[in-house]
Amino acid sequence: MMNKKTDNTNANEADFDRKDHWERVYSDKKSTEVSWYQQHPECSLDLIRATGIDKTARIIDIGGGASTLVDFLLDAGYQNLSVLDIAHSAIEQAKSRLGDRADKVEWLESDITKFSPALAFDLWHDRAVFHFLSDEDDLLSYVSTLTNALNPGADVIIATFGLDGPEKCSGLDVVRYSPETMSAVLGENFQLVETSTEVHTTPTEASQSFVYCRFKRV
Repeated sequence: MMNKKTDNTNANEADFDRKDHWERVYSDKKSTEVSWYQQHPECSLDLIRATGIDKTARIIDIGGGASTLVDFLLDAGYQNLSVLDIAHSAIEQAKSRLGDRADKVEWLESDITKFSPALAFDLWHDRAVFHFLSDEDDLLSYVSTLTNALNPGADVIIATFGLDGPEKCSGLDVVRYSPETMSAVLGENFQLVETSTEVHTTPTEASQSFVYCRFKRV
């Protein structure tokens, strides 16, 4: 499934290129113009509510950047929210939108494959990053970070393009998943609890097939 890099690009150059790509995306477009924009992240919110997690639990949104999910979580009374994104420009858009409420959120500017959290989380949400990890080493780093960043019994919600979803997004190749293939990648430390699907309509009226999976850290 994975296409490991075979060129001689060193790690530092690869990291810089990835960050530069997403900085340009959010510098060139408003958050409401990118293809993954959702005015109301209904599927994510439904799955978060289904966990029954306490409002004081530590929640992190991976690749959350300019996503509106954090707005709705604040509205619902969740108190310990972190948003991670590789792009400074995406985080700044979210802060501007939230105004004074941005101070209630921990903002983390980092490549997820290099992320080392200071404290463990109770819920991990990702609708933005996982399907872009087409390099085997990056995917292994993601799963390692995920495993080490969670408390025992923590919940994990990951949404990716489904098997009939697009093959590219934002000019980059993506990996499409089923619940079974996603479970295989995450491994035995994560038990699949439930799945759902969504046909997302982009700002340009295109349709994209997503699969959502909720796991329990075991």
